[in-house]
Amino acid sequence: MDKLIIHGGHSLNGEIEISGAKNAALPELCAALLTDQEVVLRNVPKLQDVSTMLKLIRNMGVTCLHAEDGSVTLNASALNKPEAPYEMVKTMRASVLALGPLLARFGHARVSLPGGCAIGSRPVDQHIKGLQAMGAKIVVEHGYMV
Repeated sequence: MDKLIIHGGHSLNGEIEISGAKNAALPELCAALLTDQEVVLRNVPKLQDVSTMLKLIRNMGVTCLHAEDGSVTLNASALNKPEAPYEMVKTMRASVLALGPLLARFGHARVSLPGGCAIGSRPVDQHIKGLQAMGAKIVVEHGYMV
């Protein structure tokens, strides 16, 4: 087992800046779809998956601005598409996170099964089971969760 050995005796001081986490930012971006009010997120990392998610939700009618300071301002009051097409999400595992908010806003949704990295099989069945437990009727057809 790997381990860290730390020899103390020295006081620590100074400041560090902690970067935002992609795995926190992606669900937060999708959660902004739940409201028609402006949402401001801070310390959002400038990563490919974040850019892809912003592109996806912009395509749905959401106004998004990712500022240089790492803040993202979103307004989903004009959200007009309950769909996350394959061409937009084929490189991103997190597309399934849009399913619940779209169901909540529209009462129906069509989200492509996610693409993403080659870490291995990471099925979406737990997402589907959770939504079904809340009363959603979801089927997978032609590569889409509907």
